[in-house]
Amino acid sequence: MEKYDPNTIEKKWQKIWEESKTHQAADFSKKKKYYCLDMFPYPSGEGLHVGHWRGYVFSDVWSRYQKMRDKNVLHPIGFDAFGLPAENAAIKTKMHPKTHIKETISRFEKQLKDIGAMYDWSREVITSEPEYYKWTQWLFLQLYQNGLAYRDEAFVNFCPNCQTVLANEQVKGGLCERCDSIVQKKKLKQWFFKISKYAQQLLDGLHKIDWPERVKLMQRHWIGKSEGALVKFKIVNCKLKIENCFIDVFTTRPDTLFGVSFLVLAPEHELTTKITTVDKAKSVEKYVREALKVSEIDRSNLQREKTGVFTGAYAINPITKSKIPIWVADYVLSNYGTGAIMSVPAHDQRDFDFAKKFNLPIIQVISAPSKKQKSEKTWESDGIMINSGQFNGINSQQAKSAITEYLEKNKLGISSVNYKLKDWLISRQRYWGAPIPIIYCRKCWELKTKNEKRKTDFTIIDGKEYAIIPVPEEQLPVLLPEKVDFKPTGESPLARTEEFLNTKCPKCKGPAKRETDTMDTFVCSSWYFLRFCDPKNKKKFADKTRIKYWMPVDFYVGGIEHATMHLLYARFITHALHSLGLLDFNEPFLKLYTIGMIYLHGAKMSKSRGNIISPDEIIQKYGTDTLRGYELFVGPTDEDSEWNVNGVNGVYRFLQKVYTLVADFKEAKSSVPMEQQTHQLIKRYTDDLLRLNFNTLISHLMSFVNLISKKEAPPTGVGGIFSSLGRAKEDKNQCSKFQIETLIKLLSPIAPHLAEELWQKIGNEQSVFESGWPSYDQDKIASDTMTLVIQVNGKVRDTIVIKKNDSKANIIDMAIKRQDVQKWIVGNKIKKTVYIPFKLINFVV
Repeated sequence: MEKYDPNTIEKKWQKIWEESKTHQAADFSKKKKYYCLDMFPYPSGEGLHVGHWRGYVFSDVWSRYQKMRDKNVLHPIGFDAFGLPAENAAIKTKMHPKTHIKETISRFEKQLKDIGAMYDWSREVITSEPEYYKWTQWLFLQLYQNGLAYRDEAFVNFCPNCQTVLANEQVKGGLCERCDSIVQKKKLKQWFFKISKYAQQLLDGLHKIDWPERVKLMQRHWIGKSEGALVKFKIVNCKLKIENCFIDVFTTRPDTLFGVSFLVLAPEHELTTKITTVDKAKSVEKYVREALKVSEIDRSNLQREKTGVFTGAYAINPITKSKIPIWVADYVLSNYGTGAIMSVPAHDQRDFDFAKKFNLPIIQVISAPSKKQKSEKTWESDGIMINSGQFNGINSQQAKSAITEYLEKNKLGISSVNYKLKDWLISRQRYWGAPIPIIYCRKCWELKTKNEKRKTDFTIIDGKEYAIIPVPEEQLPVLLPEKVDFKPTGESPLARTEEFLNTKCPKCKGPAKRETDTMDTFVCSSWYFLRFCDPKNKKKFADKTRIKYWMPVDFYVGGIEHATMHLLYARFITHALHSLGLLDFNEPFLKLYTIGMIYLHGAKMSKSRGNIISPDEIIQKYGTDTLRGYELFVGPTDEDSEWNVNGVNGVYRFLQKVYTLVADFKEAKSSVPMEQQTHQLIKRYTDDLLRLNFNTLISHLMSFVNLISKKEAPPTGVGGIFSSLGRAKEDKNQCSKFQIETLIKLLSPIAPHLAEELWQKIGNEQSVFESGWPSYDQDKIASDTMTLVIQVNGKVRDTIVIKKNDSKANIIDMAIKRQDVQKWIVGNKIKKTVYIPFKLINFVV
């Protein structure tokens, strides 16, 4: 018996694939293109664990299947190498991030190559290399020059542990998504991308793409479209400029406007301190200071006791003309609507709680069915309008549009659509990131005439105006300096690096200063799929003809945790480039498949928790193909699954069995039975593959191998189309080459090394992946015969082939005479015979 040696086989074929450049995709092939992509891996010092492997194996199985369908498959790989984890690891190990990331990528490359995936390594891109981030900076300039990137002062999310600003999407439940620290609010000058401009397009685009519904739902919720009215409340005795003497409030309930008895501003609202009266200034300032220390998740908690402070200022209710007080309270968030709310305590529970605590008026304007109205509860549903002047007596739904029309007619407000989605904050006060290609020049500002001064053209630094000068494209990339003290302080390390900070203005040639913040690493990963189309291009971010040939991505594989970050950002960048005429499509990923997590001992496999399993040891003991097989077999790939070491050994034994079966194969001289089962296998295996039910594929093959090699079928519950067939009774070597070739072809996407070896062993010179996917004959699937299981006392003892029109009596008679049944019933009395048509016979003795 020839021994299965996975390590020798796998090294052999990985070397052959690499030397023959088997996996390099050809641009502009006559074959139909197919672009399969994994979410950009982030290289960390610990390397890959088996949870990471799951997605990579899944995408490779799918890519290899598409190749066998005669597609020109692009399956590229690269590294998202900038960002906090690399910088933090470098600080911990006292290494430069560049050195650290180089070593880490080297480890990752080896581990990814161990997978045996058909990655096109000739297209590898690394985001921390100047050849890549030159084009990330170019992308920034395209957005800036078209009004889609801007610098503004705003309250931002700040992580005290990471010492940097976070985008809204990077705050989870009020905590930093990287380190779980409580996020604070700080007012800083930052750079933003205007993703909010594309809110509706991003919503509309979800209808065009084949994504899991739960991911679409998460994006819809994050974008958060609301329809209503924008109402103007005039500030009483306002001393500000006339255009600033109004508080704009977005509401979805204009029907409750007659019930507004006070306004509430978020602590971060720009008017909070400006309208506060002198006698209330200290209390308001103290309240705002304390409120900014509270996480947004706590501020949003409906059960939390309401707090607030009166500003001393008043506004006019535009519809009742009554004077109402203006308060500040932390239950109002700056990132929803305008950061100001009109409070209707009779019809909003939070407002009701606030009004009760501070003894503010409660005015009911919508009647509720008497049985449903409770004294300490608000009525938030529809009803009939009351205490609402000319709108009394109509349904509140009708009143929404009627009152909005009244506001518009009297220039007191307008119909409006609001989105929760806020602009993408891309500034980071850390070292390891792509420098923002902006220069600030005092001289250029001084040379400008008054008429030329526009808000987007300048910024204020240390109380002085500076012109914002984009770095010319020909001067890209703005290189990240290496000699930097990158220990985080809350200020960008580049601000302390004189040779980087001080530069010449490209416009006036005078002294100037560089922007010292770096870009969020999500900017780098928001367009990498485009660079894979043309990764060596030095003149363009990618050639337009190559982009047109390869894009959009046909199949994208990754984790659902990126739903409102990477996946949303990548869609925005694609929509933006499309609107600028740089792309002829606006959705980057046609189909998305999300991979479930791997759990170990009931907990999600995680480096931070220390409960990970490295693939390296498993490969050394069992081989890559075994690990690939178990990654699929462990459970449905889009669901979370528990890791079971014993299952790995089971897959290994199966591959050994396949190897032995093929190595000992001698084609039968006579006609071979089971042709029907072979065609059934092809159909059901392919159907499951197309349904992405990858966990059943090995079960199908296990059952088939057991059938053609006289082995016991897998136990009930394993799955597979032949699991109920029991022991096959055909004579030894009753296999045809068609059956063996079918087995190898179907196995090849899962265990590519073994399949190549076996394909060669049975006399084929070309790669199994060039042989085409097996097809089935529909006429040969149907049959008037079937296999029935025979049990004695509930245990499988034999099988029998019967005709579907055989009588029950005839079937029982044939079954009882079988040799392997007789030895279990001879000398015993048959107490009962259980017959389940077309399934089994059970003799109870």
